[in-house]
Amino acid sequence: MESSVGKGLDVLMALAHRTAAGHRHTSATDLARELARDRSQLSRGLAAMREEEFASHRAHHPAGAGGGAPRTLALHWRLYADALELTAHRLRTDGQTALEGMVDETGESCYLGVLIGDATVTIAERVPQGSKQVGSWIGRPYPAYCSDCGQALLSDADDEEVAAVFARTDFVRHGPNTPTGVDDFLRRLAATRERGYSIVDEEAEPGLYSVAAPVRDFRGEVVAALQVVGPRVRLAPRTEELAATALRWAGRLETALRGRAGAAEGPV
Repeated sequence: MESSVGKGLDVLMALAHRTAAGHRHTSATDLARELARDRSQLSRGLAAMREEEFASHRAHHPAGAGGGAPRTLALHWRLYADALELTAHRLRTDGQTALEGMVDETGESCYLGVLIGDATVTIAERVPQGSKQVGSWIGRPYPAYCSDCGQALLSDADDEEVAAVFARTDFVRHGPNTPTGVDDFLRRLAATRERGYSIVDEEAEPGLYSVAAPVRDFRGEVVAALQVVGPRVRLAPRTEELAATALRWAGRLETALRGRAGAAEGPV
């Protein structure tokens, strides 16, 4: 028999999935129907969840509706805040595990980056023994339009969102292939979306090449990118191999971010 805790988690997950799917109104009847549960029992469970601040009621205002708008169920903001805090922690811990695995497989320098404004920032890194890297990239911002993981981090954003990110950005040339402006960046981003990973070929600096895979959190949103970076002459011939490695470890990191223990311990 399913435990009451398990039933409660099923309700929260169903509520989260409806929110992610774009449903603007969710009632106890909707959830009972989806989960094949008795509505009265489910309603009592939801009342307890609201008391514990796992779920909340908020006004739903359909187009053209007047006063007395019905109430719709939603996950409580505290639950999101806790989940986001846990995601940030796991990005650094399980992310480091993923980077170690990537370095072992590729023999190249690997990084984990996030998007902050119109720049990318490295939050974790791992370099192979004998690396000639001077200093650390952790905490150092770089323009997202030409950074090693900028395209991967923006791969799920629509063109209007991308244009808004770069609305006040000057596209300064950093390498021979640096995008010249938003339209040029969007053309390259279209190829990234189609492939599922980004290739940055001498856009950040001459002779530098990288492959990056997006990492999505429990909401399905891109929150980070795993990247392999090195000399073009060495990495370009290995593009497909490096991309497969980055995508595989990105998938394991995503599973870890969604709460499955040990998910980033090793490749599938």
